[in-house]
Amino acid sequence: MAKRKRLTPARPDFLGDAGGAPETKSMFSPPVSPAPIAQVAGDSATTAALEEVTQAMREAREEGRLVQMLPLDAIEIAYLVRDRLVTDDDELETLKQSMAARGQQTPIEVVPLEQGRYGLISGWRRLTALQQLLEQTGERKYARIRALLRQPETAADAYQAMVEENEIRVGLSYYERAQVVARAAEKGVYPGEREALRGLFSAASRAKRSKIGAFLILFHALNANLKFPTAIPERLGLTLAKALGEDARLGPRLSERLRKAAPETAEEEIAVLNRALKAGDRPASGKTAAKTPAAGTGAAGQKPATGEEIAPGVWLETTGGFLKPRLTLSGPAVDSGFRERLLDWLKSQ
Repeated sequence: MAKRKRLTPARPDFLGDAGGAPETKSMFSPPVSPAPIAQVAGDSATTAALEEVTQAMREAREEGRLVQMLPLDAIEIAYLVRDRLVTDDDELETLKQSMAARGQQTPIEVVPLEQGRYGLISGWRRLTALQQLLEQTGERKYARIRALLRQPETAADAYQAMVEENEIRVGLSYYERAQVVARAAEKGVYPGEREALRGLFSAASRAKRSKIGAFLILFHALNANLKFPTAIPERLGLTLAKALGEDARLGPRLSERLRKAAPETAEEEIAVLNRALKAGDRPASGKTAAKTPAAGTGAAGQKPATGEEIAPGVWLETTGGFLKPRLTLSGPAVDSGFRERLLDWLKSQ
């Protein structure tokens, strides 16, 4: 039987003083600190990551990709002339019930103003619903609203965003469309009403823009005396606009009828307008009735001109509607000298 070889223990001084004994680590030994340059590099990477996230959040906020919670009282609801003149109470009540049960699902759109204020671009109904809920319940959860920040380059862009949002969600009446066109031009957002009509309703068909233009005639002639303008049916509105365009004196007559009738409902007001047309306020021939010149303004034996007398012996007739109006000047004072003066004035404009 072979003998087992006995192993001798290792000598601790085998390597001598040059190598030394190998260092043993204990599980309880303190961790070895990284080199200073590694720690600096790690801190720099963390700072850079935080700055990148901060910049991304800032860009998302400015570009309207970040929903924010804003106080209701920080939003100026009258920042733009609103295109919606009336609100259906039943629809608003339904919206309030939905927001009370499920919260606000769609953010409004605002533009940043000075001193922490924001101008409302779109979302008037949502803002109104939350305001009413806050007043009715006193619950602070209704005191803030979800909003997206917009940065329209011009006021025209802001108006167009408002109109497009309402066109998509709840269609405006033709009168409301005409009203916002007139107000936008009045405030200088556009050079004139034609430009406002094309800019605000650029996506609309030509036929639709033509109808809005027709209701502009109605707006200018009767706005001060209409109580329920959004209820005017399209067909009646177009008929009235055509009649108003053909007879410059029809507007004052209709306004007087409305003042005397003092309708209390939309149905009564529409009935007044229909009766006025049937009663002969609209010229039966479809042309402007001749206006008798004042004494001393017309040449003896000359046939009176048609339209409106805008100056002694000068009559203006407007035809062709809003989009393609045609102005005709006539009368005893419209001679070659008048023509030369008019051309000089037009060239100077």
